[in-house]
Amino acid sequence: MHALLSGTLVSKAIPVPVPDQMLDVSVETLASDAVHVLQERMWHEQRDFVRARSAFYRRKLGPSLPVTLGLDALQDLPFTDKDELRASQEACQPFGDYVACDLDRIVRVHRTSGTTGRPLQLANSARDVRLIARVGGRAQFAAGLRPGDRVVHCLNYCLWTGGVTDHMTLEETGACVVPFGTGNSTVLLQTIVELGVTAISCTPSYPALLEGLLRDAGKQPRSLGLRLGLFGGEAGLDNPAFRNALQEVWGFAVRNANYGMSEVLSNFASQCEHTDDLHFHGADALFVEIIDPEGSRQPIREGISGELVCTHLAKECQPLIRFRTRDVVTVTATDACACGRTGWRFRVTGRTDDMFNVRGVNVFPAAVQQAVFSRPDLASGQFRIVLQGTGPWDRIPIRAEAAASLPAAAHEPAARELAEAVRRYTGASAEIALVPAGSLPRTAGKTALIERTAP
Repeated sequence: MHALLSGTLVSKAIPVPVPDQMLDVSVETLASDAVHVLQERMWHEQRDFVRARSAFYRRKLGPSLPVTLGLDALQDLPFTDKDELRASQEACQPFGDYVACDLDRIVRVHRTSGTTGRPLQLANSARDVRLIARVGGRAQFAAGLRPGDRVVHCLNYCLWTGGVTDHMTLEETGACVVPFGTGNSTVLLQTIVELGVTAISCTPSYPALLEGLLRDAGKQPRSLGLRLGLFGGEAGLDNPAFRNALQEVWGFAVRNANYGMSEVLSNFASQCEHTDDLHFHGADALFVEIIDPEGSRQPIREGISGELVCTHLAKECQPLIRFRTRDVVTVTATDACACGRTGWRFRVTGRTDDMFNVRGVNVFPAAVQQAVFSRPDLASGQFRIVLQGTGPWDRIPIRAEAAASLPAAAHEPAARELAEAVRRYTGASAEIALVPAGSLPRTAGKTALIERTAP
C-alpha cells in the first residue's frame, strides 16, 4: 500500500490566497483534472490490493474486478451495502472476510452504533488510523480550529468512533485537546473556565443543556469566552437560522465540522467560514459517486442530488468498493471557494433509510429539522417525530419544544405557524404538539429524531 500523499503532491495546484488556512494545501487546492489523475493512480494500487487480499470481494466480484478496471468503469460493478457486511461478520467473526490485511496489523477496533441493525466491528491498521486522522484534521482545520486553541471534546469515549477518533482529528490541527467526554456537565463548565478553553466539540443539541445549567447559576453562555463551536452527529447545521441563534446566545462561531460515517472515514467534510455548505476533504482517500433512485451514477455538478456512494482509495483493513452510505446529498458548488479550497461542496438532505411517506410525499427528518430551526421565535429546536405503526401517514406527527420566551397562552397559534413552516420545507402537512421548553431529553451523543411505536 502507498504512503499518504498529503503534503507531498506538487504542481497543478490553484494559487491559494490564504495558505495558512489549510492543513494540506497541496491536496485541498488541486484542480479537478489533477484530482482525477491522483485518484486513478491510487485506485489502481487499491484495486490490486483488494484483488489479492479481500476474500469478500473475490467472492462478490470475481472476474468483474479485472486488473485493468479504472474508476470510470466502477459504475458497472454492484454496490456494497451494510447488510452484506453484517452477514460477512456473522459468518467470519469478528471482523468479516472483507478484512484485507493480516490480523496482527489491526491496532484499533471501533463499533458502529447499531441504530439500523446489528453493530459492525470496525478494524483499522496504523496506516488507516493515520489516514482517518489526517482527512478529519483537514475538516476541523477548515472549520477554524488552530494551534493555540484549547478545545474540549464532549463526545463519548467508547467503542463508537466519535470519542477517540474525533479526538485525533482535533489534535491533527495542532490544537490542545481536553478529552472530557459525556456527562458531568457542571464539571465541564468549570473545566472550560479553569483551563481557558476556547472551543468546544460536541453535538449541536448539547449547548441547550449547558445553557440551562448556566442560566440556573445566573450566568450567560457568553461568559465562558468560547470562540468556536465544532459540531457534528446531527442534521440541521446548514440552517442559517439555527446557527445564528446559537451564535447569538454563545458568542462563538458555529461550524458543522464533522461529517462522515464510521464504515468509511470518521470525518471527511466540514464547513468553512465562507459557506453554509460542506467541503469534501477526502480527494486522496475516497472516490465518491452520487447515484439517482435507479442506481445510476450522476456527474458531480451543481444542483445534482442523490445517494452518496464511496469507494476507498487508501484503506488497508476493511476496504470497501461502491459502499451505499444511504445519505442523500445535494451538490451546491464545484468552483473554488473563497477560502481557496477547490473541492466540491454539498449539503446532506436526508437518509434513504430514515425517509417515510405522508400522503405520497417522501419526507426526510432533516427537512423537518430545518423547518423547526427556521422559527426560533416559536421553538427551541428540540423535537421528535412520533411515528405509530408502519405507515404511510396522513400527517407528520411532531412533539416540539416551545421557545423558552414563548408564553403558554401562545402555544396553540405557535403550533399552527410551526406546522406551516414544516409544510413549506417538506411538502407535507404536520400535526404539532408544543411542549414546554426543556421537556425533551438532551444527550451528549446523537439524538434520534424519530420515535417509532407499535400500532
